[in-house]
Amino acid sequence: MASDSEQPSLPSFGKVGKSSREIGAEEEPLVNGIRSSENYSVAAAILPFLFPALGGLLYGYDIGATSCALISIESATLSGISWYDLSSVEIGLITSGSLYGALIGSILAFNIADFLGRRRELITASILYLVGALVTALAPDLVVMIIGRLVFGIGIGLAMHAAPMYIAETAPSHIRGQLISLKEFFIVLGMVAGYGIGSLLVDIIAGWRYMYGASTPLAVIMGIGMWWLPESPRWILLRAIQGKGNMQDLKETAICCLCRLRGEAIGDSASELVDEILNELEFVGEEKEATLGEMFRGKCLKALIIGGGLVLFQQITGQPSVLYYAATILENAGFSAASDATRVSILLGLLKLIMTGVAVIVVDRIGRRPLLLGGVSGMVVSLFLLGSYYVFLDDVPAISVVALLLYVGCYQLSFGPIGWLMISEVFPLRLRGRGLSIAVLVNFGANALVTFAFSPLKAWLGAGLVFYLFGVIAVLSLLFIFFIVPETKGLTLEEIEAKCL
Repeated sequence: MASDSEQPSLPSFGKVGKSSREIGAEEEPLVNGIRSSENYSVAAAILPFLFPALGGLLYGYDIGATSCALISIESATLSGISWYDLSSVEIGLITSGSLYGALIGSILAFNIADFLGRRRELITASILYLVGALVTALAPDLVVMIIGRLVFGIGIGLAMHAAPMYIAETAPSHIRGQLISLKEFFIVLGMVAGYGIGSLLVDIIAGWRYMYGASTPLAVIMGIGMWWLPESPRWILLRAIQGKGNMQDLKETAICCLCRLRGEAIGDSASELVDEILNELEFVGEEKEATLGEMFRGKCLKALIIGGGLVLFQQITGQPSVLYYAATILENAGFSAASDATRVSILLGLLKLIMTGVAVIVVDRIGRRPLLLGGVSGMVVSLFLLGSYYVFLDDVPAISVVALLLYVGCYQLSFGPIGWLMISEVFPLRLRGRGLSIAVLVNFGANALVTFAFSPLKAWLGAGLVFYLFGVIAVLSLLFIFFIVPETKGLTLEEIEAKCL
């Protein structure tokens, strides 16, 4: 682990830009100079990642399936319903219903996350996924369908809040980045699966019901898996030092949970690691009960600026809008598959999978900041290329294709996985539940804003100027990353709190 020599001084934002190796020359623990082993069994580490990550897979599946379900629902011959003639507002409610539900889920998470704990929040999310999918698939009319979409969306909000926390708090430090980034891989994998299954069912009568119903087995598996998994040891220890139970009993529970999470490889070092975590939590002041006012001052304010800023820029640099234009760009370039929006979505989804896989492989080797700086720089270039194409280079369609592919690839190297990774790492433990709920709320709120504002902006300014605007915002995000966002590679969550906030 990195050390800040022997003095626990907290760096200001002026030092935040340094990498974890620059924070201290030696890899030493935060408190006493003696580091416990983080040995773990690979087999034991898979399930604590896999079951929470299914929440991301279901989120991605909903995005992919809905794009195909709309084709089925609006078909007079294939919808199997009498209310297929939908207005643009009704279509928007179906499309955005889960997004509005996710906003509600993020607000709920602010109040219940630290009370429920990460595991029970994910179990609740799986139940909402199951109920929402069944209600949507069996809906007799539009109103019931929208209610189902909202319920499913609340599950998304809770899952996207709790999954990165659970994975971050249970994963060994040196593979934490890979595992949380792999959750983004599962989101993209879900999107591709949604597009693929949707394309197979779109020509079947009432195919949209099967598309939404197909997610129910995964919701059941997720719920059973999270019921079987132990609670986060860090959440248990937080309750211990805050006096919310018997210290010795909670320590023993945390040791048992840690042994299950790391497997036989951890040996007899589990109790030492629990003691080390406890010491580090006390060292950074986690024994105090969190108050609402603390969310907006001190360490948590810095964490909110870092995490909230990243997920805000993740959305307002135009990601939903660029994908909206994907089919048109490829069709203008002469690709025969571009006339079929589903095939275009699958092709882009495969590219997103590949690039996210690259990010997963390298994030714990080269760090978060290099991926963010390099990826967002590529996004800046691609957005200005897209703007130029629509303003004065429309006779060179190859430029738009290159820009589109560059944007998608660079986004999945940077904002896609790293945004979710950083918000799960930077918040102090006792404020992590509420802090992450605010960050997730910002994410979904910004997504809704960009989705809503894009069409009016396009009508007012034209597509070219809108992409130029996104390019300028991407430049601002690059400056934000360079000056504000810290490197957290290789640090424990407690070290991140002490050294980077």
